[in-house]
Amino acid sequence: MNELAGLSALIIEPHAGMRASIHNMLNQCGVTRIDHAGSSNNAVKHLGLKSFDMVLCEYDLEGGQDGQQLLEDLRHHKLITLSTMFFMVTAEGNYGKVVSAAELAPTDYILKPFTADRLLDRILRALAKRNVFMPVYQLMDEGAQREAIEACIVGAKEHPRHAIDFLRLRAELHMFLGEPAEAEPIYQQLIDAKAIAWARLGLAKTLFMREQFTEARAILENLVDTNKSFVDAYDWLAKTHAAVGALEQSQAVLADAVAVSPHAVRRLRTLGEMAMETGDSETAEKVLKQVVAKAKHSEFRDPEDHVKLVQVLVRRGDPEQASSVIRDLDRSMGGRKTTAACSAVASSMVHEHTGDARRLAESLDAALAASKDAPSLSAHVKMELARKCLLHDKVDGAADLMRDVMRHSPGNAEMARAMGVFEQAGRGELALALAQEARQEVVDLVAQGAVRAQQRDFLGAVELMTEAVGKLPDNPQVVFNAAVAVLKCLDNDGWDDRLGKSALKLIGAMRRLDPVNPKLPALAGLHQQILKKYDKGARNKA
Repeated sequence: MNELAGLSALIIEPHAGMRASIHNMLNQCGVTRIDHAGSSNNAVKHLGLKSFDMVLCEYDLEGGQDGQQLLEDLRHHKLITLSTMFFMVTAEGNYGKVVSAAELAPTDYILKPFTADRLLDRILRALAKRNVFMPVYQLMDEGAQREAIEACIVGAKEHPRHAIDFLRLRAELHMFLGEPAEAEPIYQQLIDAKAIAWARLGLAKTLFMREQFTEARAILENLVDTNKSFVDAYDWLAKTHAAVGALEQSQAVLADAVAVSPHAVRRLRTLGEMAMETGDSETAEKVLKQVVAKAKHSEFRDPEDHVKLVQVLVRRGDPEQASSVIRDLDRSMGGRKTTAACSAVASSMVHEHTGDARRLAESLDAALAASKDAPSLSAHVKMELARKCLLHDKVDGAADLMRDVMRHSPGNAEMARAMGVFEQAGRGELALALAQEARQEVVDLVAQGAVRAQQRDFLGAVELMTEAVGKLPDNPQVVFNAAVAVLKCLDNDGWDDRLGKSALKLIGAMRRLDPVNPKLPALAGLHQQILKKYDKGARNKA
């Protein structure tokens, strides 16, 4: 039992008696550093403050969110690390339901009732595997993906019983680095050795990333046909259909996935948005109501879900119910940064539908004012607000909104959608002017940074490009050039810890924004050269 000494644990359990019982069992196992959370929201707050070696979470949480939804939130928002052992505690009657639909699987399941000996056995088994993979996990957590790949190769040789898991991690690391061509033979090797469903899914992802959609679709369709519970395959099949414009097929696949795993809020949200796009307002209303209801109990609920639901209800001619949704938004999320803007945008939809011109004008003015204080407001909501402004003679407000959307646009597709809003309103020339202005701003910023670098003012180039990233954090061109400026400064002016961390952060942002950018490997290669030049350890590697 000394093996567990020093480990920390978080118990997530709504019932005080059961919390105390699990606490005592952990004490018997040798675990003494134990925190408690009685709800999912309380658990999120604990995990936001510190990390734990293990989490024991009751599946049947009170308050509307189950343990699987909480695990999804924690993984999505990176509140638990790869090395955190997550145990789902569940009654035997729920086990089949939980396992079949759990695409984000916990480390292990513990069926109630259980004894301290059984708990110890599960923890020791999970700990033994964690120890095998800990060198890789540490490198991944530190951002040292290249070294993590090498550690996977070494780990597979030293621990042959875990060779498949190490191969899987290697492939996922290549995918993270935007290298589908390197991941493909690994997945193929796994498929050839053993018909593993997740390896076939990985192969389909590599094809998707290289825009070989027909080939990816064939693999994914076979996967969902042969494994009706493999919801990740449904998700990627829906993405593949959407990528080629087959939106109704994408919606149908998402609906099948929701039937298998009905509690995943992000998938429900995607289905609702897809139904809106295809014009299926009945399905959109039904699904978005579920999103609002389920997300209400999550610490990560989003006011924009209410806006989408209001939009659908207005389309369906139900302003009374839409008004009720707005009141719920104001009441339940009044303290959030985007709530005022979302409430005003949603109200404008209702007043436009009812023909109340005075209140519509007031709502649009309020929305425009609130949007200036809500930088995290999505492009979707900003474009909806701009569309209304154009229809009601508030062209300057619409132009300000779209200027902001275009400046932050991560790619051509969003830029085209923004321009389409103006073109539909007969303002195509204004759209072209705004797009040119946004592009020119980026060109000017990048050019100014290049001039500073040519003048060997490398630190000046860094300061300029860092400021540009602050203004345009989602623009891949700006982020890429900022990363180059930082690396050139390190290469020419010497090592600086602050800039070393900045380089790592910028390269990570670039991978998130444009994972298949052909310049990414060269950027990472330059980073590696600089780290070797200054003999820096894995903690500073990308």
